[in-house]
Amino acid sequence: THLEHKQASVLDFMGFAQKGGAVLSFVRLALTPDQLNQVRIDTQQADLVLACDMVVGASADALGTVKHGRTVIIANTHELATAAFVRDPNASLHANALLDKLRHAAGAERVFTTDAQSIAQRMLGDTMPANIVMLGVAFQRGLVPVSEAALMRAIELNGVAVETNKLAFALGRLAVAAPDALLRLEGAPSTETADTLDALIARREAFLTDYQDVALGQRYRALVDRVRRAEAALGSDTLTDAVARQYARLLAVKDEYEVARLYTDGAFMQSLGDQFERWDGLTFHMAPPLLARRGADGRPRKMRLGAWLMPALRLLAPARRIRGRWFDPFGHTEERKLERQLARDYEALIDEVLASLTGDKYALAVAIAKVPENIRGYGHVKLANLANAKVRWTELLDRFHDRAALDSRVIPIATAPSREHV
Repeated sequence: THLEHKQASVLDFMGFAQKGGAVLSFVRLALTPDQLNQVRIDTQQADLVLACDMVVGASADALGTVKHGRTVIIANTHELATAAFVRDPNASLHANALLDKLRHAAGAERVFTTDAQSIAQRMLGDTMPANIVMLGVAFQRGLVPVSEAALMRAIELNGVAVETNKLAFALGRLAVAAPDALLRLEGAPSTETADTLDALIARREAFLTDYQDVALGQRYRALVDRVRRAEAALGSDTLTDAVARQYARLLAVKDEYEVARLYTDGAFMQSLGDQFERWDGLTFHMAPPLLARRGADGRPRKMRLGAWLMPALRLLAPARRIRGRWFDPFGHTEERKLERQLARDYEALIDEVLASLTGDKYALAVAIAKVPENIRGYGHVKLANLANAKVRWTELLDRFHDRAALDSRVIPIATAPSREHV
């Protein structure tokens, strides 16, 4: 605005964003100083709400500035984690309800949506420029009373990721003006092709082959194919979808070899180059099982490791072929043994379900197959979630086999953690 000899005021409310708090910025633009009679945007006085976060955009403070039929809302539909996810990893943002709330406040015809995070990630390899994508969307809709030349010059004067931010702004404009052209520019496959079950299975199989070897990919495909054949007579593929997702999660444990592979396959260094113009060095925060010290609670403490670790990771990554064998130096820990056993027990569990699969038991079979989605985290967190999963599996299997639950019955899913690990 100053570049165009206009006036502006900004009032920021910072709500500890890193802790999940709301951040609101009240921006007023005017031709002359006397028109900026106050910095705060009063009740029902906003012309535009740029909701980069739907949760904040639908908050009482933000919606208080909205007037039905006057205010335009542009909402980023990407679901950003809130503080609720710290206590409940299965928490839902209820995105549809938030959008309904925005539409009720402003009028459905005055609410526009875009997934800015997705655009930034797919096209720029980073979600940091997502807010600039949102600015481009607003500008293309004629809602930003500043010229493109002034905005581009402001980005240059800011001096941070100049070309990336300019490109993000252009992508936001393109998402409004020609969304099909945006997809062509990306070279993305059609939604129908990308979201099919066959494509999902093929991606998981390819990932597992890279994760370890062809044999692991074939092992995954064999179980998924057995499930698909068994439920074909029922005219559904929901069970296959559940197994395809959860079995891959159990096979692809993020262990030492996988960390080494992810750091050294080129994608990590490429992402650094895309995000930063330069850096002085790399520091890794890790807890190597053979080096890390344990605290008073028995849990390993992370160590700061220098850039020398990168060559060591390059040597470790190809050694993933020995994962799980007797000469695997990391494979003899209780956690790694438990993870391998869990995958084997899941295979046996699914085969047990397939042997008695009928239409009236189908919903229970799907529920049994989905239980691993709640086995998350590392160390003691994962062990606690596994204990809960075993209880859930026992309950579902009792119902599946029409047998009365016995307090003493447990299903043999992996090995029970010892007291010192709980």
